[in-house]
Amino acid sequence: MGGGVIQSESGGGRRRRGRRRSAPMAEINITPFVDVMLVLLIIFMVAAPLSVVGVPVELPKTAANALPSDQEEPLTVTITAAGEIMIQNTVTASGDFVGKLAAIAAERTSDRIFLRADGANEWNTVAEVMGALNAGGFSNIGLVTDIGGPALNGSDG
Repeated sequence: MGGGVIQSESGGGRRRRGRRRSAPMAEINITPFVDVMLVLLIIFMVAAPLSVVGVPVELPKTAANALPSDQEEPLTVTITAAGEIMIQNTVTASGDFVGKLAAIAAERTSDRIFLRADGANEWNTVAEVMGALNAGGFSNIGLVTDIGGPALNGSDG
């Protein structure tokens, strides 16, 4: 009725002697790939700064004006020992302070401002001026200090 192939348990009756063949490995060995990538990374890290060097050129002299600088003149607010508030070198009344700051902030592209306060002022006065600076449109406030003062560890800086 139907013919089939009968296989014996011994695998066909033929025994192999010596080394057995192993099946081909289908996995990728990543280690050499990582080694090559690290070497290339180091080469590019060393070579990249060398390629940025510009070519020396003698530029022609012209009568054209220089382009305006992107950096604005820093705006400074000062609180004197007498309690006067000054914007740059102009004394400003405390009632007009926020309005003048808002007008200045509308004309400037940067919201950076420097606050100089005499050491004789109370912290409450400085904090009120900082709040007025924030209300006037300046959120990037830098406090200006002098160097060489005492450190928190008790030593003189």
